[in-house]
Amino acid sequence: MKTPNRVLPIIAAIAIQMCLGIAYVWSLFQTGIAQSIFNGDNAAASLTFSLLLFVLAVGSIIGGKLAVKYSTRKVVIAGGIILASGFLIASFVTASTPWLLWVSYGVMGGLGMGFTYSTTIACAQKWYPEKKGLVTGLIVSALGFGGVVFTPILEALIGHFGGAAVGEQPTFRVLSIIFIVVCSIGGIFMKNPPEAIAGDSTQSAVSASTIPDLTPREVLKRKEFYIMAFAFMMACMGGLMMIGFAKPIAFAKGLTEVAMVGVLIISLCNSMGRLFWGTMSDKIGRKRTIIILLMGSGCMSLLVSAANGYWIFVLIGFIGFFYGGFLSNFPSLTADLFGAKHMATNYGMVLMGFGVGAVISSYIAGYFKNLAVDNIDLMFPAFIIAAACAAVGILLMLTLKIKPKNQ
Repeated sequence: MKTPNRVLPIIAAIAIQMCLGIAYVWSLFQTGIAQSIFNGDNAAASLTFSLLLFVLAVGSIIGGKLAVKYSTRKVVIAGGIILASGFLIASFVTASTPWLLWVSYGVMGGLGMGFTYSTTIACAQKWYPEKKGLVTGLIVSALGFGGVVFTPILEALIGHFGGAAVGEQPTFRVLSIIFIVVCSIGGIFMKNPPEAIAGDSTQSAVSASTIPDLTPREVLKRKEFYIMAFAFMMACMGGLMMIGFAKPIAFAKGLTEVAMVGVLIISLCNSMGRLFWGTMSDKIGRKRTIIILLMGSGCMSLLVSAANGYWIFVLIGFIGFFYGGFLSNFPSLTADLFGAKHMATNYGMVLMGFGVGAVISSYIAGYFKNLAVDNIDLMFPAFIIAAACAAVGILLMLTLKIKPKNQ
């Protein structure tokens, strides 16, 4: 029997995740959309981004269930169609119907992303069960790197189509084409491995088989699930606040000409963090890694107000670096605790914590940004809240009881 090629599904997953990384450059759209669609209301505009992330979690649960019933390939392609349709509709939204942007970009975009996001991660983990941290880090780092690749492209497209408050929506139209093409072609190569593949060695196969494959219903009865979901909600606050407002914050700090650099930096460091901390967790354990990330994220959030000039870019980089680690460690920890078979659905449920955190953090950051029109320091309370949430996340993770090899 011919040995299946384990590389092709990984390459396909990387390409798809890079496209999904466009969600993480919302900061490029924030100011223009707030002006053109929401009459200058930053909180209302950023709700679009937070809705996408919240519905992404819901879509991951639905997509995970459908992937088990049908196939990963069909779910990924369907997700691409939904995502592309959402962005296409978003490109025609006007100020008279601002809620339609929440429905199209937020709900439809999030649902489509959810279908593709956790299913591609789960599929990749099954091909390399002996290197879950590394593979997960590699896959989700592609999502972060997508922000690096697309930031200058999107900035150029926005300028080409008329600049801020004009060019964002025609840019959505271009993105819808990219989504449908990449997800359709990449989806063809997304399939689960044969049952015989459990790693490159007998030892890894035995190790993988000792992890129970819990169904979503069984996971909901485990206290570990609730600890992880709430910890994830606390963990994402600082990173999402900075991701959504990196460009406006850099602009307000007097870096008008190079404000876009903030978006590039947080996208690049987000990507690097996902790969670095995913690999690190294979060595020191998921729990220890997440606690380190929470400590770093909390400390960096407290320094936002003090950073001036180009130092704000350094701070943005560190926040992105720590935030990226959460997105590579929580999927691996989910597989470690609850097994690989239903990982896409189970991680989707854990991701609900992230989704709730996205909505809360977006509202908090948008509210304080509205107050900080003339003085960006007035936004600082938002990051104090983020630091406090990180502290709560540390306490939650300390209560998580798992086997020593996953500590």
